[in-house]
Amino acid sequence: MTFDRLELMIDILAVGLVVISASLHEFGHAFAAHCCGDDTAKEQGRLTINPLAHIDPFGSVLLPLLLVVSGFGYMAYAKPVPYNPNRLRNPRRDEVIVAAAGPISNLLQALVGALLYRLSLTMLYGDAQWPYYLYFLETAPISWLPLALQLYVQVNCSLAFFNLLPIPPLDGSKLLSPLFKTPKARRWWYQVQRYALPVTFALIWLAPEVLGVDPIGWVLDMTAGRLGDALLGWSL
Repeated sequence: MTFDRLELMIDILAVGLVVISASLHEFGHAFAAHCCGDDTAKEQGRLTINPLAHIDPFGSVLLPLLLVVSGFGYMAYAKPVPYNPNRLRNPRRDEVIVAAAGPISNLLQALVGALLYRLSLTMLYGDAQWPYYLYFLETAPISWLPLALQLYVQVNCSLAFFNLLPIPPLDGSKLLSPLFKTPKARRWWYQVQRYALPVTFALIWLAPEVLGVDPIGWVLDMTAGRLGDALLGWSL
């Protein structure tokens, strides 16, 4: 197997893990909304861990593939889970809970992935303190297991902190919703969130190229990157 083919297979694996992680992220939103009294997502078949219910062809597959191949890291989005704030028991409080549920689900996935990563290394390589599996990807298919778990941790850390950025329409912007106290201000904020996604991704791509700075990349390195390293290092 050539290096280019091996690298392509790793990229495809990473994208597959992004799809799974993003789907569970959206399920977290749907489950939190359900617990808070809003069954809009459930009524539309979104209260499920089935990725087919959540995948956005561009945001869940093409976008992460382009980003991974380009070296931009692991960022993606699935179809946003619909919810009706008027059906929540306590809208101002519950909107925050629903928004936070997605990133929290990614952090939980990262923790579980780190534990399984350690377990897989122990079972395959005993007390080895370095990633032997990278040397056997071509000849021992089982060596793909710890690699997949390592990527799973990194993907989920990236998705968690990316979505926590306070930029509409990411979850971090929804955590700011209690600051908009009047109905008019809240309606304006909802409209901004609905149409801001293209602007957000334009910032991700254009800021490094045009301005020569990458603030989002720096923030993710300082948060997602460090947490991922800590979880994988701790699991060793």
